[in-house]
Amino acid sequence: MSVPAITLNNGVEIPQLGFGVFQIPPEETAAATLTAFEVGYRHIDTAEMYGNEKGVGEAVAKSGLDRSDVFITSKLNNKFLTYDDALRAADQTLADLGLEQIDLFLIHWPLPTVSDFVPRWKALERFLADGKARAIGVSNFQQAHLERLFDETDVVPAVNQIEVHPYLTQKPLRDFNAAHGIATEAWSPIAQGDVLDDPVLAKIAAEKGRSTAQVTLRWHIQRGDIVFPKSVTRSRVEENFALFDFDLSPDDLAAIDGLNKDRRRGPDPDTFDRV
Repeated sequence: MSVPAITLNNGVEIPQLGFGVFQIPPEETAAATLTAFEVGYRHIDTAEMYGNEKGVGEAVAKSGLDRSDVFITSKLNNKFLTYDDALRAADQTLADLGLEQIDLFLIHWPLPTVSDFVPRWKALERFLADGKARAIGVSNFQQAHLERLFDETDVVPAVNQIEVHPYLTQKPLRDFNAAHGIATEAWSPIAQGDVLDDPVLAKIAAEKGRSTAQVTLRWHIQRGDIVFPKSVTRSRVEENFALFDFDLSPDDLAAIDGLNKDRRRGPDPDTFDRV
């Protein structure tokens, strides 16, 4: 199956489906990532905060895949709050991954009550200008945070990685992202399993002969989200990849859209302050 690519606002293409390594222990990350490569994934999403960048880099080196065929994303750890610290941390990410250039590097959280995120973004702009990243973006940024970047910096983020799932559809923020050429990436795409027993999703899944997780991930794909489910179980990794040989109807999509409860599983980006 061929995974579609989304063209970012600077022309870089990113596979719409990726493999996430959040909460995978460092000692298990290389094996899990290699399994994902075997299944067919070519997009890996990691972060400094996860502590497993080295495992991802080890898997890339062992995979035998051409570097140009693998898309790697990582994120700036919250504890690096100044321009200089952010640049050093970005360089450390490259060292830990064993790469000369990363495909996408993000600010992990805005932390507006802790520090000014603008200097961190300017550090990422420098990282991009130096050729150490192909694209830069943000994660968990709200509209007001993005508007500050538009007013005070030069590069529009390529992506905004935010919590999105059927119980938190994020329509206003997704629409704002799209209006400004920012691709939306969805973390916690199945709400940490919270949506898997939903009767609406279960009904659609039964009609399609699919799992509720597949239906939910397909909903993300058809609405244009970039998504990267995570599992360490090969059968689930394979199931999460099998999304491109069926479609949801407009009625199916509308029914899932209607499940929105504005219910977060993760922190509120306006108040989250953990560094």
